[in-house]
Amino acid sequence: MRTMTILAAGAALIFVSAASAQEQPAAPPAGSAPTAPSAQPARPSIQSVNIVDIKELPEATQTQVNEVVDKTSDADLQKLRSTVDATPQVKSALEAKGLSSAQVVAFSMGNDGVLTLITKKPG
Repeated sequence: MRTMTILAAGAALIFVSAASAQEQPAAPPAGSAPTAPSAQPARPSIQSVNIVDIKELPEATQTQVNEVVDKTSDADLQKLRSTVDATPQVKSALEAKGLSSAQVVAFSMGNDGVLTLITKKPG
C-alpha cells in the first residue's frame, strides 16, 4: 500500500476545490477581453470515495495516521468534518456505511480523484 499523505489542516481546501471543480465556470461578460489560462495545475475532482477504518490499515500506517491526528487541532478536525458534511457525495458514502463525519479522523486525496477517508470508531 502506498504511503498516505494526510493533512487534516488542508482538508477544507481540498474538499472545496474538488467540489468547485465539478461546477461549470462562469462565462466572461460580453465584450470583455479573453483572459490567460490559469497557471495553476488542475486539482482532481472527486471520482470515488473509499472509507477505511483505521484498524483495517497496516500497523505502521496506523501509527503514521495516529501521529498526524495527534498533531491536528480540534479546530482543523472540525473543519474537515464540516466539509465532509457539506459535500453530498462524501456524506452519502459515509452514510452508506453507517458512519458519520464525526468518525472521520483523516483523509488522502489521490491525483486520480480517489478520496480516502480514514475513520475511527469511538471506544
